[in-house]
Amino acid sequence: MTRLTMTPPQRAIYERLLAAARAVGPFREDPKKTSIHLTRRSAFAGVAARKDALVVTIKLPADVQSPRVVKRERTSPHRWHVEVRLESPADVDREVQAWLKTAMDLSS
Repeated sequence: MTRLTMTPPQRAIYERLLAAARAVGPFREDPKKTSIHLTRRSAFAGVAARKDALVVTIKLPADVQSPRVVKRERTSPHRWHVEVRLESPADVDREVQAWLKTAMDLSS
């Protein structure tokens, strides 16, 4: 299914992320060469593997003021891409779940 190579710890984080997104609603995984896009009508998140973590880019309607955001980019007047580094399955918490829900609603 995925072309992205993940270590077992990264796979556990990814599975937890998928479960959090599935709790919101249906979506599909769209594998790319170096990442996986999570998509409804359009991509709402992108997942890339790093040495000891996953970096998740989430599409949001506004910037997020959180110390967990490692990078942010305004892509249009009402769209932001924020990157969050996930180092364990526990990092997929209520905050990340809320961001995923917002992103999925934007992509519906």
